[in-house]
Amino acid sequence: MSELALLAEGRMELLGMIRGSSNSALLVQVCLEDRSAWAVYKPREGERPLVDFPPGLHRRERAAYLLSEILGWGIVPPTVLREDGPFGVGSLQLFVEHDPLAHYFTLYDGVPGSHEALRRIALFDVVANNADRKGGHVLRGTDGRVWGIDHGLCFAAGYKLRTVVWDFGGDPVPEGLLAALAPLAESVPDELADLLTAPEAAALRQRVCRLLERPVLPVDVTGRRVPWPLL
Repeated sequence: MSELALLAEGRMELLGMIRGSSNSALLVQVCLEDRSAWAVYKPREGERPLVDFPPGLHRRERAAYLLSEILGWGIVPPTVLREDGPFGVGSLQLFVEHDPLAHYFTLYDGVPGSHEALRRIALFDVVANNADRKGGHVLRGTDGRVWGIDHGLCFAAGYKLRTVVWDFGGDPVPEGLLAALAPLAESVPDELADLLTAPEAAALRQRVCRLLERPVLPVDVTGRRVPWPLL
């Protein structure tokens, strides 16, 4: 049984609320047959109204996972949409066992071997137009793998990039990552496009086209394109 099948079909049992989240994020246990796992459930009903993003941030969580999989980068943990959650429709993402004291800043400063993965996250955020990449949204799993989470504020049609991952600004984008991006310049797969508006899907293609034309990670010349709080 795949992790996606477990998330999509398993019975959910609420375990508690994840503190520190600006929108409702609930820890649940998902059980199906003889398998179980923890997951993070984000119901639409628990979203705060925003001026610059329409309701339905849970759909962007799923879209970020699909983008990560389309690119073959494996950044976002398995994520599905569920209509039958305890508080209604929402996203359900596999919980990553991790060291809660490890985050982007500690990894960048203390784990040089993580830089390749962090650089890939920086590029992913440019493509997804992530407006909220805090340091704590980068996790290091107990197996050493680096993950990115919390992608509800992604895919806006207008430029909204806000991130703490500016240390790679000015670096050239590796050829292998450009090759993975290239098909998105032509079209956005239907499964991903269906989660976005038409202008958002078009803007995604445009961001990829700009990267292919100038394959360099951006620099924040203003010094203000960071989320708050930083963690």
